[in-house]
Amino acid sequence: MSYTIDLSGRVALITGASSGLGTQFAHTLAKAGAAVVLAGRRVERLKTLRSEIEAYGGDAHLVELDVTDVDSIKSAVAHAETEVGAIDILINNSGVSTTERLIDVTEDNYDFIFNTNTRGAFFVAQEVAKRMLARAKGSAPGTFTGGRIINIASAAGLRTMPQIGVYCMSKAAVVHMTKVMAAEWGRFGITSNAICPGYIDTEINHHHWDTEAGKKLISMLPRKRVGQPKDLDAMLVTLCSAQSDFINGAIISADDGMLAA
Repeated sequence: MSYTIDLSGRVALITGASSGLGTQFAHTLAKAGAAVVLAGRRVERLKTLRSEIEAYGGDAHLVELDVTDVDSIKSAVAHAETEVGAIDILINNSGVSTTERLIDVTEDNYDFIFNTNTRGAFFVAQEVAKRMLARAKGSAPGTFTGGRIINIASAAGLRTMPQIGVYCMSKAAVVHMTKVMAAEWGRFGITSNAICPGYIDTEINHHHWDTEAGKKLISMLPRKRVGQPKDLDAMLVTLCSAQSDFINGAIISADDGMLAA
């Protein structure tokens, strides 16, 4: 007996889609049948990703989005809904970090991380949720009432880690934000959940795993390995689907047992 999840007819907005997990999420949801809206600042990379998705028959669109700019958020969401239709799924994925001890954190670096990871994630979710709520209340058109919000947090939001303390703080805020969203918006059929990945091999950190420090880190992990972006596919698609309707406010670790160690 086989089991499949079909997201045909759904529109998914993915922030931070130009690289790393965002790119993988876009491919995954497009292959599951969703129309994907690729959002980010690096438009040329988004165009390349759109071409890749269209090459295998997927439905992809792009919007330029700077999550640190609320006007940009409002414009991007409005453009996405005008071009593609009402957003049913939000993958709130944009994120940045720096590596430094707390004593060395500058005001600029603090703002750089929080403006993207926390403030940006909140205002993207708020703008999308306003439209989801309007449809749920019958004050805006749409064939699907409710929605799915998946915030990409981090294992670092659940456990402190040296030299990325501000990143840990920003992602811990995303974890708590997810729970509040679930409490306030759940009764309208909008589920809000967070995925907390552990160490995942992406283009941003790929070179690190071959360094002495990277190998040492891997040796300390429970199964002596880092994950691949595709390792989050099944969880992501499930949380986006109608079958996840009873999952709301969940904070799901995807860390290969790192937090259990």
